[in-house]
Amino acid sequence: MNTAEIFIIQPVSIAGRLIVSSITDGIKQNYADKVHTVIFDELFDKNLELSLKSEYDIIIGYDFSPLKIKVDNGLKAKCICYFSDNIESKTSGPEWEKYFKYLYKEDVYTFFWDKEMIKMYNFPHLYYLPHFVNFEIYKDLGTKPQFDVMFAGRLDTDYRLNFFIELIKMLPDFKFAWYAIGRHYKDALSRTSDKKLIEAAYQGFIDNEEDMAKVINNSRFLFNMNAQGISSLNYRTIQSVACKRLMISDKRGELSLFNGNMPFYNDIEDLVRKLKFYSKNTSEYIRVTEACYEIGLKNHHSKENVRYMLDKVLN
Repeated sequence: MNTAEIFIIQPVSIAGRLIVSSITDGIKQNYADKVHTVIFDELFDKNLELSLKSEYDIIIGYDFSPLKIKVDNGLKAKCICYFSDNIESKTSGPEWEKYFKYLYKEDVYTFFWDKEMIKMYNFPHLYYLPHFVNFEIYKDLGTKPQFDVMFAGRLDTDYRLNFFIELIKMLPDFKFAWYAIGRHYKDALSRTSDKKLIEAAYQGFIDNEEDMAKVINNSRFLFNMNAQGISSLNYRTIQSVACKRLMISDKRGELSLFNGNMPFYNDIEDLVRKLKFYSKNTSEYIRVTEACYEIGLKNHHSKENVRYMLDKVLN
């Protein structure tokens, strides 16, 4: 790889910010002496025009964010879009319909996290790439967990909110932690009469890798309620694997990525049974987390996955 100028877009989306941070880490892990990177933070930076005074070889980011900047500003740089949201939806950008057609351009490279949904598209440069994290940041910190069960994300539907509250009620001896942006916390409070349970569980908002690694380490278990895609596993899955904390996922096709080692639940009663089982069976807890860690380290490390991305663009 020759020296390259790379423009990295840090999006407003919280999940996107963590994912782009792992992409940025992967660039540094592979090409620290061969690239010059400029990061534009859509949440905090205001002067995009100043950042665009340089000429870039690649613009890279989450969902439609980099493509929007490339198109709106007439950039010649090749564009990498990493999607872990449904492409044809406002979740991937409020103006997705305007920019969708540009995914068919020869200088645009689309990396997509869902193995089933990717079959819907035929962009010229389209690649399946499940989530990955920086295993140098997400790792077992050796700290003793203060919480039993952690959930991170929105409780924005009645199903998700009621599921979480019912789970707390069914496991009165377990201590729960919930992390979400403040407005999602306020929204959940406004939609339930079980306010004290939500208030006790809510532990604040995390928007960076180092702090997320710490809070994952601070819980014995995590569980998923995947909201996007068909077969895919969300970003939290790989984060927990890297930290050697036990993730119990809702049933998804891409659990096959972990060769049958990662437990899943069919309904809330099944989740309760499995949380109780692994809580009492330490040896099985260790076996599962170690097996998932080894698979994650081999297949879902930012260093290898970002190298794969850039090899597709530069070679």
